[in-house]
Amino acid sequence: MDTVLKSKNNIKGTFTVPGDKSISHRSVMLSSLAEGTSHISGFLTGEDCLSTVSCFKKMGVEIEIDGTNVTVHGKGLNGLTKPTETLDVGNSGTTLRLMTGILSAQKFESHITGDSSIQKRPMDRVNAPLSLMGASIKGCGGEKLYAPLTVEGKNLKAIEYTLPVASAQVKSAIILAGLYADGETTIIEPEATRDHTEIMLNYLGADIKKDGNKITVKPVKELYAKDITVPGDISSAAYFMAAGAVCPSSDVTITNVGINPTRTGIITVLENMGADISILNERTVCGEKVADINVKTSKLKGTVVEGDIIPKLIDEIPVIAVIACFADGKTVIKDAQELKVKESNRIKTVVGELKKFGADIEETDDGMIINGSKELKGTVVESHNDHRIAMSMAIAALMAEGETTIKNSECVDISFPNYFDILNNF
Repeated sequence: MDTVLKSKNNIKGTFTVPGDKSISHRSVMLSSLAEGTSHISGFLTGEDCLSTVSCFKKMGVEIEIDGTNVTVHGKGLNGLTKPTETLDVGNSGTTLRLMTGILSAQKFESHITGDSSIQKRPMDRVNAPLSLMGASIKGCGGEKLYAPLTVEGKNLKAIEYTLPVASAQVKSAIILAGLYADGETTIIEPEATRDHTEIMLNYLGADIKKDGNKITVKPVKELYAKDITVPGDISSAAYFMAAGAVCPSSDVTITNVGINPTRTGIITVLENMGADISILNERTVCGEKVADINVKTSKLKGTVVEGDIIPKLIDEIPVIAVIACFADGKTVIKDAQELKVKESNRIKTVVGELKKFGADIEETDDGMIINGSKELKGTVVESHNDHRIAMSMAIAALMAEGETTIKNSECVDISFPNYFDILNNF
């Protein structure tokens, strides 16, 4: 499917965005491991999260979906059953990596696969710590491990592990395995990453402590079902924040957005660039911080995005690059090598597609350099079957002269199924 967009301004209104993808994944996984029935509201019904639902159904969990409301009849930590068919994660790296941590401790063998993109995403960073815990994970690729995987459940031992690269998915896989280990597992992060796993597990009765960048996990006998409200995804809100900041005569409010401090890098960057942004109606829901975000048309300046803020905005870097195209001066993004192992190599794809608009942008080994305030012209761009690329190029299209076609735009269904409907109705 291709989508055609024209330049727009005067974007005004109040918008909601789909439920947080990271929290939606975890709500199904952890409710499946809890004792009792959990009711989840605000669930993201994108393809990635539905892959998680499908996998846990195949392991005997009864899950009912009614719009954005999901009911999960938990089986307990040791209640999953051996799947009779391969667990297919589709395009979801979160499902693959987190579920591997859970499956490593089960009393059965399981097989996991995914689409062609997933089969190119490295699993050795997950395999390394889990193997130290006694897990048995086999796959393709020799020294570099790739899906399809075979995971044979084992009795796991506690470890202390320092993550070589900050990764919430790897950390979460170790935490989930640690629930089943024979003692206290310790994880040390180089930089703090999103902590939705820790928050939700503690909400459901786990014993996880954090001291700086050190996380300790104690095994527990059971988790307890609770109702879960999923806030709006700040990664999805970022596109509306960008539109509000760069499109002339705009005033945009996005309601009920998760503002977990490990995810608010996009807000910090916009503030550093001089954006007119306000955080309103702050509150806490199911352990997660939530607020409304207002952004008005702003005169932006270039900035440097680097270091320990990178894990707080890794998924937003493509749209930050778009914002930088309309800022005065130079924006430098670095320390973002992790972009290379996303749904696409997002350094190459962002730079390549924005150049088609006429942007002054160059690729570096760990990021990109953007010289802003250049006029963009409508063009034909490719999504690379990467939802973040498709949605980011759409924001560039709103500011580009003329008409832009985004090819293979259906990939946005992974995280934001009605994204283009909203943009076309601005």
